[in-house]
Amino acid sequence: MSHDTSCHDYCRTIASDTPAPFCDATIAQFRFGRFDPTTIVDAESFWRATWTPHGPATVYVHDPLGKRIADFYGPGAAWLSRTVSDFWGDHDDTPKIEPSHDVVELLQKKFGALRLGRSNSPYHEILPAILGQRVTTREAAQQWNRIVRNHGEKAPGPHTTLLLPPSPEVLAKIPYTTFHAYGIDRRRADTMRHAGRLGHFLLREWERDVLPSEHTHALMHLPGVGPWTAAVAGALAFGDPDALAVGDFHLKNTVAWALHKKPRGTDDEMLTSLSPYLGQRHRIVRWIQMAGISAPARGPRRPIVSITQL
Repeated sequence: MSHDTSCHDYCRTIASDTPAPFCDATIAQFRFGRFDPTTIVDAESFWRATWTPHGPATVYVHDPLGKRIADFYGPGAAWLSRTVSDFWGDHDDTPKIEPSHDVVELLQKKFGALRLGRSNSPYHEILPAILGQRVTTREAAQQWNRIVRNHGEKAPGPHTTLLLPPSPEVLAKIPYTTFHAYGIDRRRADTMRHAGRLGHFLLREWERDVLPSEHTHALMHLPGVGPWTAAVAGALAFGDPDALAVGDFHLKNTVAWALHKKPRGTDDEMLTSLSPYLGQRHRIVRWIQMAGISAPARGPRRPIVSITQL
């Protein structure tokens, strides 16, 4: 399927104020792995190809002479032009949080101005989140790369290698044998296909005056999507400041170490520790991650065995 990028599929916006560098923590989080075929971020530009409620679109943002220029291509160009500033968190009002832990007080002084970006594209964000269920980030990123390269399509616009994620129609029809060849187990494969079948739900216009946490919770209506997957996707799609990835293998330990200097913790303990920050728990976690805090390792890593070898 090809897409015409004639004049009615192109627009440009120019902002006089330049945001933080493109590779900063706010914008870089939208790239899933170093070789994400849908998203390219470097010190000078930002490219992303995605699906919108009006079809495929590409945004190219660059910063010549202190002006942020954004070019948009594809049937969804106009829609994407209205939402692109959200990637940098222009919508986000960074709150003043009353710290209950000394480390949070220090982190707020250092990272309190960090804004939480949002893509407004839950379809795009939930696919890598599904792949991340019960596997390492590295393994999930490799699987994402293979799926996009084999089942995506060329993005609208002039970039020659940028690709769209698989369309909902294509994703819903990928057979399990193909997912298996990529190292993806049946449970995740079925959830990916459900996301394709429910693309009309994920690609709809999401109300902007609704709390982001409500949108994040709504993602759990998809079969196979639980609190962890919804939180990972909701944090990026909706900029949900309270999206807490309960069930994450490492996060509970990271929070236990950051707040209490305990090398190991549980999800229940994490929820208790972060309860003073209800409504902003994802923001607190982002600060911890920005500081590079992680729990001490314990024992050698277990080798990863691809399901293709089983």
